Amino acid sequence: MKKFLLLAVLGLLQLSAAATTPEVAERTAREKAYADSVNATFHYQTGKVALPQSLGDLTVPAGFRYLDSDQSKRLLTEVWGNPQGESLGMLLPADRGPLSDNNWAFVLQYEDMGYVKDDDADEINYDDLLKEMQEDTEQENKGRVEAGYEPVTLVGWAAQPYYDKKLNVLHWAQELKFGEATENTLNYNVRLLGRKGVLILNAVGNTSQLPEVRSSIPNVIPSVTFANGLRYADFQPDLDQVAAYGIGGLVAGKVLAKVGFFALILKFWKVLLALAAGGWSVIRRFFGGKEAEEAEPALEATEETLPYEV
Repeated sequence: MKKFLLLAVLGLLQLSAAATTPEVAERTAREKAYADSVNATFHYQTGKVALPQSLGDLTVPAGFRYLDSDQSKRLLTEVWGNPQGESLGMLLPADRGPLSDNNWAFVLQYEDMGYVKDDDADEINYDDLLKEMQEDTEQENKGRVEAGYEPVTLVGWAAQPYYDKKLNVLHWAQELKFGEATENTLNYNVRLLGRKGVLILNAVGNTSQLPEVRSSIPNVIPSVTFANGLRYADFQPDLDQVAAYGIGGLVAGKVLAKVGFFALILKFWKVLLALAAGGWSVIRRFFGGKEAEEAEPALEATEETLPYEV
């Protein structure tokens, strides 16, 4: 009897799978067409690139390609559905597009905060610092939920902070959980200290991508150089502004202030892709919040580039 029931159940499952296969295939084809049409709208650079604001140069590392500031803004806000924000550009793996399932990217920014002293680097207890950051994140969640976004949990270090005194580079990784998401988000932070501020490379992906992101760090760090006069060694104590905090302060800087914009990348671009055929009204209901309504015209402009009706 049990064997008969098992065979019956398997038969029903096969019938169900056969019935839904055309629908799944059609949806997959539409999603691929959407992804391909969006990917084709971006134009990348390799080789040596001058960074905006005359900050320095980026020599695009092997295996990556650079997207300039204007295109990055469009990708982040109009395509991936993040709130408005600015960047110096993005570094994306060269073997995949912005809407690939396994995509991740470094977002480049600059903070004109002054010269960051590094004399506290050897004195920081990163376990204690993590606890403080987790408490700060919980406190920020009330405002985040009120704004229409999910709460964030700082799970812990995905890679403990490390400061390279010779290169004046700080990097660390955080593991974040958004709402009830089944897969946690990786946020890998790289800070290159300069005379008048800090160059930021912020990588966002899944925690399963940590080995890939981490392996890229040795090539990414030397790819960015400050312009002469803006290097860390160019600091002039009698003339230059000193930042209000040191290495510990860079790491402990408000988690959501640093991550709240770009950590949305991972989750929401996949939602946009999956719901592309459903129209913006469906996507807007998923997002909720004021920012989603304000982003409606931007997404509609993107949909105009699609080769099919949505």
